[in-house]
Amino acid sequence: MRITLPLFICMLALTAMVPTSAVAQEPATDPLTWDDVPREGQRPNGAPFTFDLQTETDGVPLKPRSGFPADHNWWVLKQTLHGGMQEGVQLIEVNNGAIRFTIIPTRGMSIYNVVSGDLELGWQSPVKQMVHPQHIDLNDHGGLGWLTGFNELMVRCGVAFAGHPGEDDGKMLTLHGRIGNIPAHDVSVAVDSKPPHRIRVRGKVSERMFKFSQFDLWTEVSTVPGSHSIQINDLLVNKSEYSQEYQVIYHTNFGRPLLEKGATFVAPIKTLAPFDAYAAKDLSTYATYLGPTRDYGEQVYCARLHSNATGQTAVMLKNADGSQGAGIQYATGTLPYFTLWKNTDTEADGYVTGLEPGTGYPYNRSVERVEGRVPKLAADQHVRFALDIEVLKDRAAVENFEQRVKSIQANRQPSVSQNPPRTEQEETPK
Repeated sequence: MRITLPLFICMLALTAMVPTSAVAQEPATDPLTWDDVPREGQRPNGAPFTFDLQTETDGVPLKPRSGFPADHNWWVLKQTLHGGMQEGVQLIEVNNGAIRFTIIPTRGMSIYNVVSGDLELGWQSPVKQMVHPQHIDLNDHGGLGWLTGFNELMVRCGVAFAGHPGEDDGKMLTLHGRIGNIPAHDVSVAVDSKPPHRIRVRGKVSERMFKFSQFDLWTEVSTVPGSHSIQINDLLVNKSEYSQEYQVIYHTNFGRPLLEKGATFVAPIKTLAPFDAYAAKDLSTYATYLGPTRDYGEQVYCARLHSNATGQTAVMLKNADGSQGAGIQYATGTLPYFTLWKNTDTEADGYVTGLEPGTGYPYNRSVERVEGRVPKLAADQHVRFALDIEVLKDRAAVENFEQRVKSIQANRQPSVSQNPPRTEQEETPK
């Protein structure tokens, strides 16, 4: 059962964005609002139509208003979930006429899925509900409580810390940080008035704790009507008067129907190494997948990727016969590391793989710092992250995207190491 609960007041949208190579740190306007959030590569695109979700009815689609071409058959739907641990979770579903996707403002603006016809990007987690953060104890099971709500296509890990749980400087850090379990505020929906009429869903997620962190993450998930891709444009701001360490991993997860026996991961690999000894034993087959396998465990691989002249790289997952897939394109300037997570366990227990651009690898922050993979933001500075997720709905789309990856690789051979990229060896999982 779903009932109406208000989301948040819509705010004025800005202008169209195009993916560009990001700059690691730049001065930020103080205070930041949606009218002056600094974003690289913007192009004026007219005053947008905005929607005040407080005045809209839950479950009733918002549709194009006068002035939009007739072929722009898009809609935006807000919902509030009822029952069990998803009580009060708010969703925004966007249908651009070719694909539809669901954003969860209550869970840090995570993306639950992307659907194109009979192809759904996402995975079947044992966690069946969209769990409200109030039911998540991040310290549960020795810092693994994050897994209680883990079922999204894309969830951000970070931002004060990410990676494996454990102590760092006398403090217990939990798995993958807090940002994915912080409800967003200042959520807005807007549609550009001029072509290509980009649909934008924005929210602000604040990770703040007295004496420890003062981060604001300004998020935008957008799409062009009729396209088969979504764009994620995030801006992380350090609101402290001291420099702060930060870590971000875009944990992007795929299961059936793309993941199957013989499915393949494709990327322009510059360097590759196993996360631990358990992954090292299958290093030669890192790019291919088994079917559901009892007692498989987890295998993780750490990579650096080549990028093109504009600083962009591209990775993809394709099914066994190459007829469907998913691609991710992003800038390596602020996401210089990539993690491949393979968890081809049984269907009931989570048959899934993760393609994960990040500021580092998912070791505990204490390890990452020693290895020089924990960046800092100076006082009142910001960093940008931009990713495109594309549905590759047929063989032609798969082949075109794969050619894009190969053009970045440009016949360069990867440097492969048997040794994990850390000073001390990780224990082999039991």
